[in-house]
Amino acid sequence: MRVNWNYIKAVVLLVLIAFLFAFSSLRNAERNVLNVAVNFIVKDNLFITQETVDKLLIQKGGDLTKVPKDILDLNGLEIALNSNPMIKTAEVYLTVNGEVRADIKQRTPIARVSTYASYYIDDEGLSMPLSANYTTRVPLVKGYVEKNNLENIFVIAEKIYNDEFLKTHIVEIYQKQDKTIILKTRIFDFEIVLGNLDRLDKKINNFKAFYQKAKKDKSLNKYSKVNLQFENQVVCTKK
Repeated sequence: MRVNWNYIKAVVLLVLIAFLFAFSSLRNAERNVLNVAVNFIVKDNLFITQETVDKLLIQKGGDLTKVPKDILDLNGLEIALNSNPMIKTAEVYLTVNGEVRADIKQRTPIARVSTYASYYIDDEGLSMPLSANYTTRVPLVKGYVEKNNLENIFVIAEKIYNDEFLKTHIVEIYQKQDKTIILKTRIFDFEIVLGNLDRLDKKINNFKAFYQKAKKDKSLNKYSKVNLQFENQVVCTKK
């Protein structure tokens, strides 16, 4: 019976490769983390600093550069970062070169409540604390506002945030006790009476049409109130 030496060589080679791979993987897992890198998805206007992120990572995992990669708790680090009220999402992972990387996406405020309490409303309609690191320029919310009932304010704040015309002109949202809304502009001293938020798009379009006509007529400074509550018309009160 002839011995198939080529077959035996192939088997030995495969066993050797498997052994070397297992040995290399074991040695690699036993090595410590080489570095920790924090990456902010949006690098401007940061409400949370890299120093704060570093502290959160240290509080959860200690000095990560002294931790072997095989016992590194990436999920625990993500949970620690996501518990911060300024962070929307955090993804923590280990790169092939032994670096722990944290990709941070911060929350986006679209309005700032300024009543008996001060806080932001974010783009998901949730309350968000103010930041000592950065203050963003968003409409102020005043009047009767309940922190556990922000839905009405969120609707108009989101509309302003996503509309360049409104974003440029509106600086204040005032909510009355009956949940009706009054807006104030950046330049002109008239108030815009929205009332309830029914037919909101129609009311906004009516205001834009009024604004363009009044701007053309140079009459924007003549009014103290612009009422949008009526169907298909804008009722103005002169000073």
